[in-house]
Amino acid sequence: MTTRPTPTLAVVGAGPKAIAVAAKAAELRGMGVDVPDVVAIERSVVGANWQAVGGWTDGQHRLGTSPEKDVGFPYRSSLVPRRNAELDERMMRHSWQSYLVASAQFADWVDRGRPAPTHLGWSRYLRWVADNIGMSVITGEVQRISTDGRRWELVTPRQIVHADGVMITGPGQAQRSILPNDPRVLSIAQFWERAARPDLIVAERVAVIGGGETAASMLNELFRHRVSTITVISPQVTLFTRGESFFENTLFSDPTDWASLTMAERRDALGRTDRGVFSARVQDALLADDRIRHLRGRVAHAVARDERIRLTLSSNRGGEALETVHGFDLVIDGSGADSMWFEPLFSQDARDLIELALRAPLSGDALQESIGHDLSVAALTPKLFLPGLSGLTQGPGFPNLSCLGLLSDRVLGARYPDVAPHPSTRRTDEHQPVR
Repeated sequence: MTTRPTPTLAVVGAGPKAIAVAAKAAELRGMGVDVPDVVAIERSVVGANWQAVGGWTDGQHRLGTSPEKDVGFPYRSSLVPRRNAELDERMMRHSWQSYLVASAQFADWVDRGRPAPTHLGWSRYLRWVADNIGMSVITGEVQRISTDGRRWELVTPRQIVHADGVMITGPGQAQRSILPNDPRVLSIAQFWERAARPDLIVAERVAVIGGGETAASMLNELFRHRVSTITVISPQVTLFTRGESFFENTLFSDPTDWASLTMAERRDALGRTDRGVFSARVQDALLADDRIRHLRGRVAHAVARDERIRLTLSSNRGGEALETVHGFDLVIDGSGADSMWFEPLFSQDARDLIELALRAPLSGDALQESIGHDLSVAALTPKLFLPGLSGLTQGPGFPNLSCLGLLSDRVLGARYPDVAPHPSTRRTDEHQPVR
């Protein structure tokens, strides 16, 4: 008998999703279960987007999700019949509580009332898990993704990685902004770099574009600076609070009934619980500061004029399209993640193959509606896993941190077509465990 080659799953980004999948794969392998080889390709460091180096935070603000929703949560594995309890027990070795015990922080954390860790503290936990499993990480930025119709080819500055499946994670680049060459308009990364300086930000009128948690963290930081008014610009009619009751949280942890909802009901649920909403903790801080204002609309145009940044906002009032212009001394573009940030990476042959599977031009809407149970684009070979776009079809917890254990089940439970023998693309220095 010939041994069937082991598939390779390449993950773009070494964040929580990559670590969750790699950790479960390691434990399954320890149980004697065949799983893909998981390798992450990371342009910076493990957990970079939770540290200042990633540009999305200064690392000092609090995690919006409970840390108990760690890489194994909700600990209801379904991959190994009659052995799933064993798998969950093994995954508990990588839990948030296990990390605190191992680092002598558990009693202190409990005595303080189980506070949310800082983003930097969360990144230390992720690094700890990656270290424990000897996670394979290639340091380098993916520059292009192409395909021969059977496997993916991921090009980095130093090497080419071949894979039978690709999972794309992360929010993209934190450097983009509506006016990238004007010092009075800051991207997310530029804002955190500026906020880290010893001198405070001084401005009369500040605008923050965005109504999600990225914008919320920046608002929390702005409170300590010398600014007179802070205007939050978002498409919503007001600044909504994320639903955090048992019923809303269950949607994230257990999407069993998600498929029974209509598309309209799903979109409504996503809008109420996840997209463009602030956590209750952040809303409490906003209520205590009378400098905060809200403007409804989308930024249609930005221009520097008369020593100010003029933003043209478009909105719909009573079925009528309206445009208004507002001037600010400082604008912070915190509109958040771009769910399609990876699209320019695809070569033309990859785009053609994806569009053939979609039976439609490549777009965010088409991809969202195509995501199947294993979080990959249906009918596409080789496998392309897009958990960041899976909320609409599979449940709101998969794009974020709310059910990483269930996410890893879905991805590792994917069926690959027969993997033909192929020359290994690995070198001795190619996949180095995290040190």
